[in-house]
Amino acid sequence: MCRHLAYLGAPRTLRELLIDPPYGLYRQSWAPRYMRGTGTVNADGFGIGWYVSDLAEPVRYRRAVPIWGDSSLPGLAAATRTGAVLAAVRSATTGMPVAEGASAPFGEGPWLFSHNGAVGGWPDSVAALASALPVRDLLTLDAPTDSALLWALVRARLRDGLSTGKALADVVGAVGAAAPGRLNLLLTDGTSIAATTWGDSLYHRQDRHGLTVASEPDDDGPGWTEVPDHTLVTADRSGISLTALEER
Repeated sequence: MCRHLAYLGAPRTLRELLIDPPYGLYRQSWAPRYMRGTGTVNADGFGIGWYVSDLAEPVRYRRAVPIWGDSSLPGLAAATRTGAVLAAVRSATTGMPVAEGASAPFGEGPWLFSHNGAVGGWPDSVAALASALPVRDLLTLDAPTDSALLWALVRARLRDGLSTGKALADVVGAVGAAAPGRLNLLLTDGTSIAATTWGDSLYHRQDRHGLTVASEPDDDGPGWTEVPDHTLVTADRSGISLTALEER
């Protein structure tokens, strides 16, 4: 299990988004409030991806240490301002490596991706789905983990021209039919957010700053709305849409 967050809106520092909130992603690394499953902390790495207006692709900063163990992060976060970000803290599934490449966000081109959960029966349960991917994609996975494979499956659909929402829904439907597990996916291209709930919590809030979609609220303030389980969320700065995900 993991915790993740995506934000679109007025430019804010990474510190404002991740560290300063009383129950923000930084604190969720050691004291999550809404985490289900076997994990209790998210200390097996972290990652932050953010968009800069004059760069073609987002910047990614990933580490294999607990987010609180990176002494450089508070200064970096205070000095970095962005209007679009995806960040995650990781709780590694038993048997999977703790390595920088295993930490979300995964990315290619304009996309950033994160997975909160675990694929049941790994890896046999999804071997058939993996076999449909190009061999090169399998050989160049960031890490031998379920999250990295889920990203490869989503990325293949994005390359084929599917929208972010349809790509997530298709992968969750296929993987959910093949394997029990928690498939809470989060994807952004810097202008929109798509996310799924499949076995774990997700919330959204739109306020004067912008739109946040996160595993759990980062404060006790008003405006947070829980997303029902088995739901696809698609959102941009103009609003949010929820669509039920059906089991195959």
